[in-house]
Amino acid sequence: MLELIATGMNNSAVARHLSLSPKTVRNYISSIFTKLRVADRSEAIVRARTVGLGLSGQLAGAVSH
Repeated sequence: MLELIATGMNNSAVARHLSLSPKTVRNYISSIFTKLRVADRSEAIVRARTVGLGLSGQLAGAVSH
């Protein structure tokens, strides 16, 4: 899920891509933020990209779905 966020997907797009409800995605993302000790989506994206997530562009086409 962090990979999808790092590619620029919003919660609705992540939910559609993973066939999950938007509420489930919100809960998972909140848990990810807590585990990463970040305050918001921007910080999580920076952290994810620092370790190489969301940089390949392989999921870029999925953003528009």
